[in-house]
Amino acid sequence: MAAAPHEYDRVLARAAELGGQWVSSLPHRRIAPLAQAAEIVERLGGPLPADGCDAESVLDLLADGAEPGLTAIPAGRFFGWVMGGTLPAALAADWLVSAWDQNVLLRRATPAAAAIEEVAGTWLLDLLGLPADAAVGFVTGATMANLTGLAAARGEVLARCGWDVHGDGLAGAPRVQVLVGRERHETVDLSLRYLGLGRPVELAADRQGRLDLGGLARALDVLGPGEPVIVCLQAGNVHSGAFDPMREAIELAHRHGAWVHVDGAFGLWAAAAPGLRHLVAGVEGADSWATDAHKTLNVPHDCGIAVVADPSALRAAMGMRGGYLIVDDTGPGDPHERVPELSRRARGVPVWAALRSLGQEGVAALVERLCRHARTFAEEVRTVPGAQVLNDVVFTQVCVSFGDDRRTREVTERLLAEGRVWMSGSRWQDREVLRISVSNWSTDEDDVRRSVEALRRAAC
Repeated sequence: MAAAPHEYDRVLARAAELGGQWVSSLPHRRIAPLAQAAEIVERLGGPLPADGCDAESVLDLLADGAEPGLTAIPAGRFFGWVMGGTLPAALAADWLVSAWDQNVLLRRATPAAAAIEEVAGTWLLDLLGLPADAAVGFVTGATMANLTGLAAARGEVLARCGWDVHGDGLAGAPRVQVLVGRERHETVDLSLRYLGLGRPVELAADRQGRLDLGGLARALDVLGPGEPVIVCLQAGNVHSGAFDPMREAIELAHRHGAWVHVDGAFGLWAAAAPGLRHLVAGVEGADSWATDAHKTLNVPHDCGIAVVADPSALRAAMGMRGGYLIVDDTGPGDPHERVPELSRRARGVPVWAALRSLGQEGVAALVERLCRHARTFAEEVRTVPGAQVLNDVVFTQVCVSFGDDRRTREVTERLLAEGRVWMSGSRWQDREVLRISVSNWSTDEDDVRRSVEALRRAAC
């Protein structure tokens, strides 16, 4: 039975109240959860009751049961993995996306959602300095953004060899050689696995994780003429924040007829800040790019962005036609032709809201502020007894060692157990590290100070 309008009013008001309580608690609450998954299952699980209950009660049960197991990821003292918070305009727009409930499949069927995503895509291309006629697709995250770009790459490099992978599959096809740096992100390998391309050819990288140009040149030189090749570059190493030499690597790869894909999950946003643009100089010459708006741009999760310079290559890899689809042949194509999904939410709407709320100068200031906090972290961490900053802090990542692996793990565990700050333990270049990823728009100088103090206590 359909709910009456006033029922929506009450339950949405209650959701706003509960959401507001959560957001208001973030500056002061413990970052680490107080309960683990098994305990939350106990609180919210058991046999499904025979009788239901009203929607407001469901929300109260949900919020109360989940609260001990919530990690304060949106807080200014969360520096784990590479996760941003959520800008107010982006969060509110995401709530509207759920209320509107548009399936962004067809331009004619959901024109508002499709149009908003087109505008957001145009703004992104301009902001990041990418080709204005490139195709933009909004996917779940950086993994699917990499897969989307690499799917277009696979189809195009095989087509150049006279092989139609979309019609004939991979059986009997020329082998596609994929060249990657030793320190690429694992999601590149995962995407290649999904696409049936297998293990890539691993090339040397320097101490900061940057691809070695000499190794790339030698690898390309041994390939036969016309052999299908994809080169994957990285804008922002997940440990050091370092960037591959974009211009030189792209020019070298293109001289050998290779497709160049750039994994810029968080680092591609350097292009939006004048003071950091040099880090990605020449990146616009690549053939496809992947990034994730929930990282540096700070929109809610589930918002990766795939960009492909040749829209026809992306359409060939992702598009489909069906008798029931209301195709729009008058514009830039339908949204489903740029992503792996048919049914999906309008995840580009929060991107539009974030960009419109910040403007070009606001985006630049956001990225520069994150980098400034990372540099402050590095300076202050060096005053902590036994701490050593291992990377050149060029973007938002700081990697710290406390000597041997056992000691580094011990400090990390103490820090997480105290719960006031979250920094990820990781392993980089055969040693344990504590990794600080500064990604949240709301992090301020006080958050940095309190976090360094917590680290100092953990190191005592």
